[in-house]
Amino acid sequence: MGCCNRRCGLIAGAVFGALVAILGGILIPVGNTIIEDTVQKEAVIEDGTTAFDNWVSAGAAVYRQFFFFDVKNPLEVVKYGAAPVVIEKGPYTYRTRYLPKENIMFYPDNTISYQLPLGAIFEPSLSVGSEDDNVTTINLIMYNDTYDGNYTIFSGKDDISKVGMIDKYQGERSLSFWNNTYCDMINGTDASSFPPFLDKSEPLYFFSSDICRSVSGHYQESLDLKGIEVYRYTLQPDTLAAPSVNPDNQCFCTDPEIMKNCTLAGVLDVSACQQGMSIYISLPHFLHGSPSLRENVLGLNPSEERHSTFLDVEPTTGFTLRFAKRLQVNMMYGPSKTITVLKEIKDYTIFPIVWVDETASLDDATANMFKKELLSRVDMLGIIQKVLMGVGAGIFLLCLIGYCVVRRRDSQSKLA
Repeated sequence: MGCCNRRCGLIAGAVFGALVAILGGILIPVGNTIIEDTVQKEAVIEDGTTAFDNWVSAGAAVYRQFFFFDVKNPLEVVKYGAAPVVIEKGPYTYRTRYLPKENIMFYPDNTISYQLPLGAIFEPSLSVGSEDDNVTTINLIMYNDTYDGNYTIFSGKDDISKVGMIDKYQGERSLSFWNNTYCDMINGTDASSFPPFLDKSEPLYFFSSDICRSVSGHYQESLDLKGIEVYRYTLQPDTLAAPSVNPDNQCFCTDPEIMKNCTLAGVLDVSACQQGMSIYISLPHFLHGSPSLRENVLGLNPSEERHSTFLDVEPTTGFTLRFAKRLQVNMMYGPSKTITVLKEIKDYTIFPIVWVDETASLDDATANMFKKELLSRVDMLGIIQKVLMGVGAGIFLLCLIGYCVVRRRDSQSKLA
């Protein structure tokens, strides 16, 4: 009778362990559903959510650093048409995006409109000199707008896959700069966040008013940022490639003469959205640009690490937690019979004026809040699932082994 009780107890224990392990397995889809529901609730841009708090005002300090190209041989350029020799001078650092979004309006179709203030505060301690420093370069008249926008985006309340996606920019669903349906498309978000549950194989699309077009970032690697896993997305080298390499860029070639019959890579003519001024955008030091760009202007040294743009995005929520946006502003000068100082110039030259490094990263307090309020719930569910499966499997195996041992002993005792 005692042997039977031992066997029955071990069988019961094995069954119990199996049930516990199965419960842990069952909790995987249930837990995933809970995780998805939690994230989707917090990712909606509406008052009271984590997404709304991060969206209204940047949670981290955003710095914009300017590096000017100082011409060292201006007389040779003017008198003899020599190639300009430049030396980078910077950084001159400003804190920006410190003001919350303004004129926020919610609409019944689950969209939100807003304007982004463009205030900037000079940071002497992070700069190489003062705002009164002199730089020898081409005179560039800059228009200092007060706001960027008006933007209209989707809140994600009725469809979380559309959260943060731009519906309209300045009241229109497409641009009017490129005279082409494809190039005038407004794709993606403003890059501050993306729909949750990222797929590494899918690019992230975002619109940049600085370059008057939409671009995409592609997954490069996974990184640890203050204890939070992030996916790093970078611009592809063919983003500003010549149409022969990237046919999608054909409609961005608006001046075949300047762009060498559309074979020049690495620059984007944005004069159509800059009051007609001859302004060209590129990556710093003409990174990924045609070699002729660096042959016509001496002293440039492009670096993938120093001059590339990237976004570090938390994959579950889609929040951008760190970024570096790096762009260069250039102007074109060339032969002229009427402008005296340009009479000796032999060919059109795209000249770098300044490159801008805009960066931000979440601070320790924000990182801790993020982990506590959101990721800790996700991690706890995962831990519970693993513990139940591990403990259940352990109990099942121990009881099964015990049952086999008892049965063997019983069989041997009967034979004896």
